[in-house]
Amino acid sequence: MNILLIGSGAREHALAWKLAQSPSCGKLFAAPGNPGIAEHAELVGLDINDHAAVRAFCVRHAIGLVVVGPEGPLVAGIADALADTPVFGPSRAAAMLEGSKGYVKDLCAAHAIPTAAYARHSDMASALSDVARFGLPVVIKADGLAAGKGVIIAETTEQASAAIADMFGGRFAPSSIEGAGTEVVIEEFLVGEEVSFFALSDGQAILPFGSAQDHKRVGDGDVGPNTGGMGAYSPAPVLTPALEAQVMQQIIAPTVAAMRANGAPYVGVLFAGLMLTATGPKLIEYNCRFGDPECQVIMMRFKGDLAQLMLAVAEGRLAEVSASSVAFSDDKALTIVVAARGYPGKPKSGGSISIGDSQGARIFQAGTAMRDGQLVAIGGRVLSVTASAGSVTEAQHRAYAAMDAIDFEDGFYRRDIGWREIAREALGLLP
Repeated sequence: MNILLIGSGAREHALAWKLAQSPSCGKLFAAPGNPGIAEHAELVGLDINDHAAVRAFCVRHAIGLVVVGPEGPLVAGIADALADTPVFGPSRAAAMLEGSKGYVKDLCAAHAIPTAAYARHSDMASALSDVARFGLPVVIKADGLAAGKGVIIAETTEQASAAIADMFGGRFAPSSIEGAGTEVVIEEFLVGEEVSFFALSDGQAILPFGSAQDHKRVGDGDVGPNTGGMGAYSPAPVLTPALEAQVMQQIIAPTVAAMRANGAPYVGVLFAGLMLTATGPKLIEYNCRFGDPECQVIMMRFKGDLAQLMLAVAEGRLAEVSASSVAFSDDKALTIVVAARGYPGKPKSGGSISIGDSQGARIFQAGTAMRDGQLVAIGGRVLSVTASAGSVTEAQHRAYAAMDAIDFEDGFYRRDIGWREIAREALGLLP
């Protein structure tokens, strides 16, 4: 089976690495890809925004499965445009679960899915006047896609007002998609521990597909602005089997049922950002694709045939897949994101990168390119250094050892990825 992978980040590098291991994978193509992905796939100069060109490529190369990594093409409707080819990823209508935060909040309200109290506002004056009733801190979200950076946790009224003004001023450039215009969502601030949970759905059947904990803030100690993610580890032991069952019953299953009833059956991976509160798990947001950097640690642990599993999802045959065949290693995996200086603002571009002895870790590339035979940085997040071991503590040690062998003068990274779980391991605490 020939496969086309769409995307160019570390998430797609991890997917390419795992897809290439599938016995059913014939020729693997990637568009646009990156130098790391090129180790596993043939890169093709295909404009992924030109759906007719993508469709023609699939016909010409007998593509049996298209795997869409990032959210942008899904929200833009690429799965709809490739109706004659199995696509792992939701339709434009189903991708509204990520494309519009307001849409998700309304769906939760209509179907009693536990989430934070909220309000939607399409004009700045009404949003500013509504902040006070939520108390402080308060969460301000740009409604559309914002590359993981359109969420502000305001500690003061002044910060909340500035965030609202920025969002209505276009700072986060929400995507121009149906139902997700210039709008903000104001939310109650939830107290608890945040967890990423993944489930596969073909519109009917649902299978859990792992958990992780991300580190969104740019600096050590979880300080500074939100980013697309500075590191992660998997699994997240704090999400116990009992809590996972509760999430499946109260959050994931009602969502899949609601989307099916709305005429937009959800096909692909459903990524739920959760807050484990004193009253139980609550949904923070949905993403319509694998997380980045969560995908890197989940792929390090997944032991099955990814291509066949994704094809079963795309063809509506997930019910035929036994839960026991979706197997993960008992090892823990941890990834550290190396970003270019200036990220998450304006990252410095063009810095040279030399990767030394990875010491068994995997180096997944993101914002990279080859120029005159030299690997250079061309994006905000540049590398994901990923290692696995019997504990998060040891996985962290191995990842940082591999990190120390990388020469990237213009890069920076956090030194405390996995700190919550490492502290629990040191105390001998079990979930």
